[in-house]
Amino acid sequence: MPTGMAALCASDAFSWPSIPGAQVTALEASYVSNVTKFISEYYYYNHGNVQAHEVSFCNVTLSYQHTAKHDSVMVGIYLPSENWNGRMQGIGGNGYTAGLTSVTSVGMIGGVAEGYVTVTTNGGHTGTGGFNDDPSEWALNSDGSLDYQSIEDLATISLNDASLYAKSLAQSVYGTQPKYSYWTGCSQGGRQGMQLAQKYPDAYDGIVAASPAINWSEMFVSGVWAQFVMNMMNEYPYGCEIDGVVAAAISACDAADGVVDGIVSDPTECDFDPFSAVGTQINCTDTNSTRTISNATAQIVNATWTGPRGSDGQFLWYGYEKGTTLTGGTTVVNTECSNSTCIGAPLSMLLDWLQVFVEQDLDFTVANITSHEQFDFLFEKSLQKWGSYLGTNNPDLSEFRDAGGKMLSYHGLMDEVIPTQGSIDYYEKVLSRDANAAEYYRFFEAPMMGHCYGASGGYPSTIFD
Repeated sequence: MPTGMAALCASDAFSWPSIPGAQVTALEASYVSNVTKFISEYYYYNHGNVQAHEVSFCNVTLSYQHTAKHDSVMVGIYLPSENWNGRMQGIGGNGYTAGLTSVTSVGMIGGVAEGYVTVTTNGGHTGTGGFNDDPSEWALNSDGSLDYQSIEDLATISLNDASLYAKSLAQSVYGTQPKYSYWTGCSQGGRQGMQLAQKYPDAYDGIVAASPAINWSEMFVSGVWAQFVMNMMNEYPYGCEIDGVVAAAISACDAADGVVDGIVSDPTECDFDPFSAVGTQINCTDTNSTRTISNATAQIVNATWTGPRGSDGQFLWYGYEKGTTLTGGTTVVNTECSNSTCIGAPLSMLLDWLQVFVEQDLDFTVANITSHEQFDFLFEKSLQKWGSYLGTNNPDLSEFRDAGGKMLSYHGLMDEVIPTQGSIDYYEKVLSRDANAAEYYRFFEAPMMGHCYGASGGYPSTIFD
């Protein structure tokens, strides 16, 4: 913000910006000064660590409503008080949350410390930005039916709105719009980046879309595949048994890249057979005893790697790569064990998809899926209902290309939440439509990297720069 403007960072000092199809209903502004904070790369996706030192900015939050809708959407914008680099950076969300959370606020400080006008949107609803956000609070009407307006706000419309509002405020404050505008995000934020390139090609000049949740309808149902298999077999192994098979796969395929370092560089070339681990004894910290890997455990791991198949054996969606962590935290083969008895423990985010978006039944559980044919039906129902509505898999990027846009994407090969092959499949479809697509869109595989961050592989922290 120009010198002397700190005193003008007040709600009544701004003219309310206007964009087509929406009306601002409130604008709040407050001056934030001398912020000194270490910003970990974990919270500032696609960047390295940033040390903010005595950073000052104008924090603007505006609320607006779409014409003929009953929604209410909020946008957060940080405007640097000095050393604006002439650029804007949009910060993506995660989980079922579009942004404007305690998580995105950390990344926004990182952005403003580097000189960017930074922007994020809540997409019409609040949340923490984690895997435990409850979409039933905003995706369902009071009568239990789907609130398509709120879902559309989250999925598409709010993303472009935020870009327009931030550019408008930059114009009013600095006398010019950003020379270049960029988007950064992972998971939900990666999906948002893809959506912007596909549907709003003029919103951002450059996009980094990491580990994008491109195919919601397929991946969310696929995520409960292992839980369904366990239910059908009535077998729920201890986590240490699953881990034992995964460790055996890594050990068997580690040297294939010429270096024994615990990293499987190309899991598609790993031909490890999980059934070869049957009978192996492992030290199990879950039980403080020695356990033997069973044939049932090998079947469950094999099904997770293979991915869901229909009752006729036909491909439905991709599985997880060999070497991916399958237990603990945000993984798909979790079990909960007590008194030597284990039960399935599906990731809440995946179960939410079935309960809210597919069945509109908050009491629905994976245990309700009692046959393979019923699993097929749920998968097809999810695809038919949401494939085109929430899908972000349109391979036609010609408008983004013609607008001069550039996009970088990467996906951890050991992503424990979103199967990596979905991103590879999308990239190959883009290339099949446009053999020169690599001039404006490039995709990279990150060996042994987990979901957005972590695992034992490297994190491409310089990709945004």
